[in-house]
Amino acid sequence: MLSFGVTVLPDPPYQRLVELLQKAEEHGFEYGWTYDSHILWQESYATLPLAATATKKLRLGHCVTNPGIRDPTITASWYATMQDVTRGRMVMGIGRGDSSRRVVGLQPVKVAEFERRLRMMKDLMNGRTVEWNGKELTLEWARDLPEIPMHVAGYGPRALGVAGRVGDGVIIQLADPDIIQWTMKTARDAAEEAGRDPDALKCIVCAPSHISDDIADAREQVRWFPAMVSNHVRDLIARYGADGSVVPRALTDYVPDQTGYDYDEHSRVGAKHGGFVSDEICDRFCVLGTPERAIEKLAELESIGVDQFNIYLMTEGQEETLETYGREIIPRFAGVTGGAG
Repeated sequence: MLSFGVTVLPDPPYQRLVELLQKAEEHGFEYGWTYDSHILWQESYATLPLAATATKKLRLGHCVTNPGIRDPTITASWYATMQDVTRGRMVMGIGRGDSSRRVVGLQPVKVAEFERRLRMMKDLMNGRTVEWNGKELTLEWARDLPEIPMHVAGYGPRALGVAGRVGDGVIIQLADPDIIQWTMKTARDAAEEAGRDPDALKCIVCAPSHISDDIADAREQVRWFPAMVSNHVRDLIARYGADGSVVPRALTDYVPDQTGYDYDEHSRVGAKHGGFVSDEICDRFCVLGTPERAIEKLAELESIGVDQFNIYLMTEGQEETLETYGREIIPRFAGVTGGAG
């Protein structure tokens, strides 16, 4: 059964993040996420606890944090603490670090180090003893807390291998069914090679969704998103090429040699660096149009094994998006009455 989440920017005023996550809970969403990029926006490790106290059932976490901008033992302890505070509602989304690190002059964490840190963090935050920096560490007070899932974001084969070997799920930032299936196969192959159950790996798809009868306007609302994805894909093209032998051409063909990506407009409607993105790519990567059209796309995602659709709530009409999902879309998948009457 498809579940629904929403990602809200940690933009000032901080009360807005809390308000939107409250509304998401009221409208039947099960997951509330936020970004982690402490220069571009407010520090979400400070604002997410406020959302926790203002909600009752919503599962909370970052989509995504990373193991390289803070000491990873701090991140693990923070999640364990929040698991106690929220009575078991935390879920971690984690990647190698894009805007959070690039904006301060750092590159994403190297894949081998990424895996090493994730293995430690997953055990430490869940009350298991780890060896780290020559020391044996245990969060004794976290031993009896419920397990915190770790979902790993990635686009390329190496990062997806980490997701398969270490993660409980894969975070995929686009809603193209063909690319999703390739991504999950890559991660599940790695899980199987590591002796893990590949079918246990969850699939979390993240993308903007603008519900409107005006499809042209809906596309303008989301052109920034495939441009954001292209920033990751350019790294893959530099490493693997764009001939389709390693990474599918469905993911690489739309990316130009230069995009002029500007982190000052990261995840912003109207970002100039989204000008190269075609209508077709907007439709493939996002969930757009009328409620009926959105339901059709989401049903297709559910049919290929997507477990959660996570709306990137960075378009205009945020309350309307939540209300429409709660009233017309979520009930079609959950079999329950939505939060909006």
